[in-house]
Amino acid sequence: MKQRALWSALLVVTLAMTGCGSATGSDPSSGGSAGKLVVWDWKSGDASAASYLEKAKADFARKHPKVTVEFVAQPFDQYYTLLGAALQSGKGPDVMLFNGGGQIRDRVDSLVPLDEYLTADRERLAGWDAFTKDGKVYAGPVTLQGHPIYYNKALYEKAGLDPTSPATTWAEFVADCTAIGKAGAACFALGNKEGVGIQFWLSALGSAVLTAPEYDAWIAGRRDWTSPHVKQVFQLWKEAGDAGLNNEGANSTAMFNDSFALFQSGKAAHVIGLMSDVGHWKDFNEFLTADKLGVMRAPVVTAGTTPSLPYDGGIGYAVAKWTKDPKVAADLVRSLTSTDALTAFYADAGAIAADTTIDVSQGGPAAAAIVSQIKGGKPALHVALSSKTLDLMGRLSQQLLSGSVTIDEAVKQLAASDQAG
Repeated sequence: MKQRALWSALLVVTLAMTGCGSATGSDPSSGGSAGKLVVWDWKSGDASAASYLEKAKADFARKHPKVTVEFVAQPFDQYYTLLGAALQSGKGPDVMLFNGGGQIRDRVDSLVPLDEYLTADRERLAGWDAFTKDGKVYAGPVTLQGHPIYYNKALYEKAGLDPTSPATTWAEFVADCTAIGKAGAACFALGNKEGVGIQFWLSALGSAVLTAPEYDAWIAGRRDWTSPHVKQVFQLWKEAGDAGLNNEGANSTAMFNDSFALFQSGKAAHVIGLMSDVGHWKDFNEFLTADKLGVMRAPVVTAGTTPSLPYDGGIGYAVAKWTKDPKVAADLVRSLTSTDALTAFYADAGAIAADTTIDVSQGGPAAAAIVSQIKGGKPALHVALSSKTLDLMGRLSQQLLSGSVTIDEAVKQLAASDQAG
């Protein structure tokens, strides 16, 4: 997902030229004129987003009939490299899609604060914190993104386990994993080829390991990397790998979408997935059927903790500083986060939309379980980290699974990166 900092400048330029050359128009890397807005994202080419974009475009056209909007879909695996090159040149798109957290916070110098334009949407939409830095909002949230632990009820039954009562402690969970292994399946479907698996692990299990004060301090930026509980998150990561709880070759398995395919095909009983629009309840319902898909809370590791759903604003649209008319561009963001558009995104793509007024009761038991946990949820731990630290964590997570770095060495490097900002 996130590109490595070791890519050469030449490759960055080459990718930028390739990505721009694939789009329509004579110079799609540049922002639009007064009568045109250029949007970059990685969603507009998806069939499941077609109805969402159609409704957003129609809403914007009613407000600005003389303004043309051009969507340029970029490949996600190159997106932030291409976008970084465009932002550095000062000639990028007018409106652009971001993941919440470090990816947008690292680039706010190129963005317009949107607080004055999105005031009317503050109560209706949730997930603002993931797009906020130094008290200013830089994107309108489209989805809520979190990391539920999904499980296959059919595999539970095959292993002689009660699918209505998943384990509530780590010791119970490991015992269940043993039974699942004897039934011929892996306990976890894990894809860590891109180094992303550790992010989901940290956030999904963090509230079961860190105490509430430790969790809140982490989110607030007061992270104690020397804490035994912080180290324990990474220790469990290594122990799960050493104990064979994961599918074989986790470091060579892509999360998107190979690890999810392992879960969907019944080769693994659990997966830490997403709650919005890919690797999520709607995808899994289609393969496992809604009645066989379960959602469980993280099993308690540290006594006294209360596991919670980790979630934040998932994706959101931001406005570039160089756009000709920030208000018009912000109006497009408002259309892209309108109730009608987000309702279509939920219905077609399975996105848990940022719009809290949308009824999701028809999504099935897993979707209902996820939504029921939102009120008591907390921000995901990994979203609080910078993209640089996340990249380092990805590399170290691979080394932890392979045994080429120790827990203490990994945590020491992460602390240094985090403290460097």
